[in-house]
Amino acid sequence: MAKSADTVTCDSVFVYSEDQLGYRFSETHPFNQKRLTLTVDLLEKMNALSKECVVSPRIATDEELELAHDRRYIEAVKRASLPDCNPDDFEAYGIGTEDTPLFAGMHEASARLVGSTLAAVDYVMEGKAKHALNLGGGLHHGFRGKASGFCVYNDSSVAIRYMQEKYNARVLYIDTDAHHGDGVQWCFYDDPNVCTISIHETGRYLFPGTGNITERGSGEGYGTSFNFPIDAFTEDESFLEIYRTAFREIVEHFKPDVILTQNGADAHYFDPLTHLYGSMEIYKEIPKLAHELAHEYCEGRWIAVGGGGYDIWRVVPRAWSLIWLEMTNQPLPHGSLPQDWLDRWKEESPVPLIPTWEDPQPLYEAIPRKAEITDKNQQMLEKALYIIRNERKLST
Repeated sequence: MAKSADTVTCDSVFVYSEDQLGYRFSETHPFNQKRLTLTVDLLEKMNALSKECVVSPRIATDEELELAHDRRYIEAVKRASLPDCNPDDFEAYGIGTEDTPLFAGMHEASARLVGSTLAAVDYVMEGKAKHALNLGGGLHHGFRGKASGFCVYNDSSVAIRYMQEKYNARVLYIDTDAHHGDGVQWCFYDDPNVCTISIHETGRYLFPGTGNITERGSGEGYGTSFNFPIDAFTEDESFLEIYRTAFREIVEHFKPDVILTQNGADAHYFDPLTHLYGSMEIYKEIPKLAHELAHEYCEGRWIAVGGGGYDIWRVVPRAWSLIWLEMTNQPLPHGSLPQDWLDRWKEESPVPLIPTWEDPQPLYEAIPRKAEITDKNQQMLEKALYIIRNERKLST
């Protein structure tokens, strides 16, 4: 059972309850919160998740949702949550579409995921914990007045505004989901006190089609929006070169009070909705650098949320477990996954489970265009970072 705020004394907290599983569109929809169950069970079977560090989420209030969403939209979501509503009435709000179908209780389920991220924020910003993880969050495609890409409410956008208003925080948001973090970017596009970074597969091939390097912010926020659209079939080495270089240089430039990371796990080769060729190696490194930079620049303040990830059996539980292990300074595992976890889920899984923390080798056939893709990504990286590198050069 999850603990209340007054009883948790962990350096890192894990925000979770089975109520988060209520965010469910249908039996066949690719966004499947069973991945939370699988991840929590894996961590528990490793004895890596102490019950003392698990805290209950809450439901965000309408006033909190209005930090990033229009009241009219919130009211529409509430009406669309009723079992006898007409789906055709809500398509203008992005609800009732193939990507984001409506379901009974949608408002409460969506508001709970937002409240989960706000609970993580309060633990960190009030100094009750150094770090907090809410794998139920990361719904980065939600807009002020419209649902999009499986996302009804945008928990990260609400959380960032909440941190600004309640804690006067300067926030850096970094998104490593394979899909562009469009909803968060546009919410803060003209805000000089929020920096958004998105490393994603180029929109030439993938939803939502945005996230070009020329999207740099507007007005006072110009130069605080950074996009790194990587080529399809990008592999670990090129992905990590971009991630490490961009993240460190931008943090040094922006100097945030807190880091919020979105940890979509859909850049893996096995993911059915994307075209990247990542392996578990990138999911070891992504939280490692975030942890390091949070301590170096933000007195440890690091909030992490989930995001995409559509191979819920072979990829997401392993990738997301690594975030918590890094966050809590536990040794990264090698070799076999717990046998009792494999035994529990192997019959239900529609694909053979990967029995080890490492991916099978070879994971895929060699990419003939590897050198070309790597060079293209490198040129993109240099163009995307030109604005701060040039500023640094001028200041010296």
